Amino acid sequence: MSSVSGNSGTLLPIYVMADESASMNANMAALNAGLAHLHLKLLAAPMAAAKVRFSVLGFADDVVQRMPLVDLRQQSEIPQLVARGTTSYQAAFEELLSRILRDVDQLKADGYKVHRPAVFFMTDGMPNEGEDWVGAHRRLTDRSVTKAAPNIISCGIGDADAQTIQMIATNPNFAYVSDGDRVGDAISSFCTALTQSVISSGTAMANGQAELIVEPPAGFRMVVDEI
Repeated sequence: MSSVSGNSGTLLPIYVMADESASMNANMAALNAGLAHLHLKLLAAPMAAAKVRFSVLGFADDVVQRMPLVDLRQQSEIPQLVARGTTSYQAAFEELLSRILRDVDQLKADGYKVHRPAVFFMTDGMPNEGEDWVGAHRRLTDRSVTKAAPNIISCGIGDADAQTIQMIATNPNFAYVSDGDRVGDAISSFCTALTQSVISSGTAMANGQAELIVEPPAGFRMVVDEI
């Protein structure tokens, strides 16, 4: 498969791994609306969009691919996330490991250079008991084992545990928890920050600066700031 004309150079793969557990049911519409808005914003910023490949995954008992890694300029819409099941962090991290390795290999085969992938992980609750999610997370993020180990930005809303959110993030500055109990507002803020992060990172790469730019969500606090 050859490179898409006009898109040569370095790409940044970005994955949204969103909690689809049953507790998200009342707020799933806000999350889907936020992702749809992100799509519109990227279509209005074609230079930034050209440097990004974007995927949406939903995790509950297992992981469902809502959208594979794609060029958003070629998508008519972002498929809907659906509330269902429990909260398997282990399934999320195991799926990311296999998926990222496949996607990076494919992008390289298509002639691209690939910036270290970014994962925006969003959850409103605690992981399922009895699962080795920590081991799965370690395998995913250990750069001595996984060359394409991603940067993970973790955002906790609702009943998410701050310490767990901090453990998930690959950088202390990438762990955020929402203030207050207005989950719908927190989801909207998460989507706004995600949109800004994608556009800022894509713009930086279009300008020859291969870097991930993470915009903190409004109404969230960095876990590292807690004392």
